[in-house]
Amino acid sequence: MQLSDPEQLTKLSCKETSDPMAQPSSSGDEEQKPGEVEGFFPDPDKAPREPLTRGFMPVLKNRNFLALWSGQVFSQMADKVYLVLMIALIADRFQDQNQPISGWVSAIMVAFTIPAVLFGSLAGVFVDRWSKKAVLVATNLLRGVLVLTVPFLLWVTQSWGSLYNLPIGFYILLGTTFLVSALTQFFAPAEQAVIPLIVKPRNLLSANSLYTTTIMASLIVGFAVGEPILELADTLVRRVNMNWDFGKELVVGGSYAIAGLLLLLLKTGEHKKVYEGEPPHVLADILDGLLYVRHHRRVRNALIQLVILFSVFAALSVLAVRLAEMLPGLKTSQFGFLLAAGGVGMACGAAILGHWGQRFSHNRLSLYGSIGMAGSLVGIALFTHSLWLTFLMTISLGSFAALVGIPMQTTIQAETPKEMRGKVFGLQNNAVNIALSLPLALAGVAETLLGLKTVFFSLAALVIAGGVLNWYISGTGLTMSDKTDK
Repeated sequence: MQLSDPEQLTKLSCKETSDPMAQPSSSGDEEQKPGEVEGFFPDPDKAPREPLTRGFMPVLKNRNFLALWSGQVFSQMADKVYLVLMIALIADRFQDQNQPISGWVSAIMVAFTIPAVLFGSLAGVFVDRWSKKAVLVATNLLRGVLVLTVPFLLWVTQSWGSLYNLPIGFYILLGTTFLVSALTQFFAPAEQAVIPLIVKPRNLLSANSLYTTTIMASLIVGFAVGEPILELADTLVRRVNMNWDFGKELVVGGSYAIAGLLLLLLKTGEHKKVYEGEPPHVLADILDGLLYVRHHRRVRNALIQLVILFSVFAALSVLAVRLAEMLPGLKTSQFGFLLAAGGVGMACGAAILGHWGQRFSHNRLSLYGSIGMAGSLVGIALFTHSLWLTFLMTISLGSFAALVGIPMQTTIQAETPKEMRGKVFGLQNNAVNIALSLPLALAGVAETLLGLKTVFFSLAALVIAGGVLNWYISGTGLTMSDKTDK
């Protein structure tokens, strides 16, 4: 397929229902059947031995991937700094002296979480119906506009008083956060669905490794230097005019806008879909996605592995506070250093995987990663007397997590046909958001009742069980029909 070709029109009859158990049909895209995609051979030793270009160079030479990746850099940075922006605005405008800020921040977090649960699957359906490039561009530009209008709206409503004892301006922040999060639910599945359109199957692992490295880097940089960057922006804007107070919003909103403009350079080679009559009902499309995941064991197993992975890290974000309290030489308020260590490990693991991961099957990488994660969790539980050993185990945990998450994400991309990717990634988005929410609520209670070591041992057992089960089913689960798995 030439990505520069004009988009073609493909007519879809609404009387025809998609078969979620059917295999990806051959198309002009440079895609292969699942059994032919590197890393999916029943016997990895029988994989072709022809020389292939490995590592990050093939994806870095791909202009379309560079456009997508550069847009992701600005979008991810804006996402990570957005919460810092909201906290800064609350502290400057609404928080009273000696009043805890946690209640305000909790309300913002709820407003950010609700769209993730409500719209994840729904957004995936529309991503399959719409141009993915248009979704990527529009969601970033709209998020940029929303953030950039916040200073004006706060200025207009500053004399409007309060509603139910909360300032009207704070409702503006809640509404903006809700809309930004809702748009993010459309951006996430579109981003994942585009990668297989512009990257050859044999380079998907490297592309996803580079993406994960970028996400981890933006996470660390965003939370570490987000506040200084926002303060510097305010200082520079005030030098132009002392009455201007929108430097923070300019950084975040401008980053979203730059991401949208960079994504205009992307060429996906998508086919426009023109429906004859009414399009399928949204619920029918969501059901198609559910049935596809149910009947395709490799996709289903990969999704389960990702849910376990995100559950572990969500629990770790809660347990890190208690862990920091127990470790000598570390303050409770410095628990973020432990999370940053996990992010550093994941970035290192992603970089290594991008260069050398193609030598192994995805299931084997996941098994090795699960064993390593379990060992690291046990090490964290046993080494609470040593700060440096705990840091080492946390870095190790992140590194082995990359061996699970990246191959499993690549599996879903390679195994899912183009017309189903939005639905499947929307479902994945929903499942991951739930996986992030439940441990946040349960981990603290479990630690109080059972103790820190018992919780870490339980997480290790969950990880190893998921990895072994995925490896066993993917390697020997031949009871599924040939239609769904071959």
